[in-house]
Amino acid sequence: MKARFTPALFAHAEAVLGQLLRFDHPADAVVSRYFREHRQLGHADRAFVAETVFAVLRRGRSIEARCAGQLSDRRRLLATLAVVRGWSQRELAPVLKANEEGWLAEVKAMSDADWPAAVRCDLPDWLYERLAVQFGADEVPALARAMNQSAPLDLRVNTLKTDRDTLLAKLAADDVAAQPGALSPLAVRLRDKPALAKHPLFLDGAFEVQDEGSQLLGFLLEPKRGEMVVDFCAGAGGKTLLLGALMRNTGRLYAFDVSDKRLANLKPRLARSGLSNVHPARIEHERDQKIKRLAGKADRVLVDAPCSGLGTLRRNPDLKWRQDEKSIAELTVKQASILDAASTLVRPGGRLVYATCSLLGEENDAIVAAFLEKHPDFSLLLANGILGKQGIACDGDVLRLLPHKHNTDGFFAAAMERKA
Repeated sequence: MKARFTPALFAHAEAVLGQLLRFDHPADAVVSRYFREHRQLGHADRAFVAETVFAVLRRGRSIEARCAGQLSDRRRLLATLAVVRGWSQRELAPVLKANEEGWLAEVKAMSDADWPAAVRCDLPDWLYERLAVQFGADEVPALARAMNQSAPLDLRVNTLKTDRDTLLAKLAADDVAAQPGALSPLAVRLRDKPALAKHPLFLDGAFEVQDEGSQLLGFLLEPKRGEMVVDFCAGAGGKTLLLGALMRNTGRLYAFDVSDKRLANLKPRLARSGLSNVHPARIEHERDQKIKRLAGKADRVLVDAPCSGLGTLRRNPDLKWRQDEKSIAELTVKQASILDAASTLVRPGGRLVYATCSLLGEENDAIVAAFLEKHPDFSLLLANGILGKQGIACDGDVLRLLPHKHNTDGFFAAAMERKA
């Protein structure tokens, strides 16, 4: 159902955008708070507001270039609706002022041929330059186009409750259009973005919302029945729940995180999942005493490290404007420290997986290379071998997922083994 476009609805979008462009808080948190404060907005109205303001964040530089000299939140929104979302002046008529019609026509007709490449790609200069070095200037436009699209909605089947074919059949019976994921054997990709929080299948724990790329991290760790497994940076627990299901609810699975709030968000998900082998625990830092007690005992450890999140720009477009070179340098120090600490948990012969949702080599390959040089008792395992035997396509020594090639978030993951 499409929202009825009115001046009042446009005003809501303008109010949200004004808050977002301060970049004081993550965009999704700002939008969620605004919707809680304006409960009169229906599902279609919320979808319009969220999609429009996120489009402004995605296409920020090119929109600013089109609005040069006449920039305001209102004009950003009008230009985005006209250029990015393809609305006609007739569709915009409910809010368009007479003196804006000519201006908007000029905005739509403007050529981007003379703009710098970073502006055409809607990336900050520093990020464009790093991606151009890493992927080549010819590939960055395709990567940027993919990251400037809205991400599809992916589900992960909870195999403790159902299987993928059954879930697909039940979704189809409820007129929810979906298809199997192309990469993960547990992924279901929805055609649209229906509200699922009150759907009986969700409340029963038959599925969780999880990007298909994220799901592959669990298959790379490949936990077995009865093992001791550690999710070192568990967050709200999406990957923890997958690991627990892959372990068939046996063994012992520790979910560590430094945030009480994130672990609290895991509790209702855990209750729905039917898992009883998960042990959430808050830690003060990566050298916490709880970690020291498990030294050398874990069969498998997953380190989904805190990172820039630049692989998730389809969902979190504000990150490219919130991150900078200094924050990346600070993150790489933290990542190296966390990986070093997590490695102490791995038993001889055990597996360690380091992962991020970043595109940048300094957060990914460089961290792993430095770790392996410092820790000769660990060696790299071939990701294509681990995933290939599970029927999952992977063409490299490490897992590297890119939005323009795999239609997932950007992910990096390397699997390592501690020598027996």
